[in-house]
Amino acid sequence: MAPNLFRYRDFRLYQCARFLLTIAIQMQSVAVAWQVYDLTRRPLALGYVGLAQFLPMVCLSPLTGAAADRFDRRRVVMVTNLGIATSAVLLLTSALMHVEHAYFIYAILAFFGTVRAFSGPAASALVTHLVPMEEFPRSVAWSSTVWQIATVLGPALGGVVYGLFGGPAGVYAISALLATAAFAGVFALKVRTGRMEGRATSLATLSAGVRYVFSQKLLLGSITLDLFAVLLGGAVALLPIFARDILHTGPWGLGLLRSAPALGASMMAIWLAFHPLRQKVGLLMFACVGLYGVATIVFALSQTYLLSLAALVVAGASDMVSVVVRGTLVQIATPPAMRGRVSAVNQVFVGASNELGEFESGLTAALFGTVRAAVLGGVATCAVVLTCMKLFPALRNVDRIDQVPQGNG
Repeated sequence: MAPNLFRYRDFRLYQCARFLLTIAIQMQSVAVAWQVYDLTRRPLALGYVGLAQFLPMVCLSPLTGAAADRFDRRRVVMVTNLGIATSAVLLLTSALMHVEHAYFIYAILAFFGTVRAFSGPAASALVTHLVPMEEFPRSVAWSSTVWQIATVLGPALGGVVYGLFGGPAGVYAISALLATAAFAGVFALKVRTGRMEGRATSLATLSAGVRYVFSQKLLLGSITLDLFAVLLGGAVALLPIFARDILHTGPWGLGLLRSAPALGASMMAIWLAFHPLRQKVGLLMFACVGLYGVATIVFALSQTYLLSLAALVVAGASDMVSVVVRGTLVQIATPPAMRGRVSAVNQVFVGASNELGEFESGLTAALFGTVRAAVLGGVATCAVVLTCMKLFPALRNVDRIDQVPQGNG
């Protein structure tokens, strides 16, 4: 139950900071997408928005996970929160200078992607220090709830503020302030994680996360499933095109479309927080990812705004089941000293696949058209579900997630 977790001061404070930071990032993402499409009117340009953020995450992943295990995780999150605030200030500068080319924006997004590459593993691993381990599975659901509520509010606020200011400058200014407030929240935490990895830095310690994931079939299966589902089935990068050219709405309409998956996900996360998954967790995870693919197809074919919103809500709700299962597996089945590096692998395979998925969506839209690209993505997601069910029977047969054994580091 919520009171059992939010009575812990650091958990409560950290969730508030994470809430503000997520709103800042989501507001910024809406403004960037609309600004870039407004400047270029090319689907591939939206793909480059994702690619600029993806490449740093992949290239730096061995270092980011090691940093989370080698340095105090609280301090790493503090520094990255300041970096995210800095990226918002740089985007604000580009808006005030009336930059006419998207290349400058891509460069800022590459910096933003670098900062988030270090933020993700440290932030994920930090949560395990804020509550007793027996409470951790429920904390994943509540953390997801807080994140999803912010992801509902952020894009909607971003669209409204963009419209009120007649441009992205107001959005970037507010994002910078919220990210700075998130820094202050993490600064106030009492927890000090210290150094978790005691061995000297070497190629073996840097690559330990990758080797561990590939040795644990449950982790590998859940990460692979989400990787290809998000990579192939995500239509987020194409939402500015659907909003402007197909559904004939403006920045506020785009903001609501961006909020819809998070609305469905937050409702599902709240349900799971009060009603944790009890049995047949593996099969339910596969079924929900398949539903995610079907909802993507419905959204792609929709010609009405309300149906499009409903399809995105269903997609978000079904995806949340996979997020909770995978998030719990990654932390519970991993030794404490390796959680940063395994979280970094998870970030690259799943978190960064959102950005790579944006590039894939922009590229396929440029080749086949926006609607066809989204339909193909939904169909491919359903095919991935069937393939992973056959390749990872251990994941398919998971019954109770709280009985998953911890592997050896």
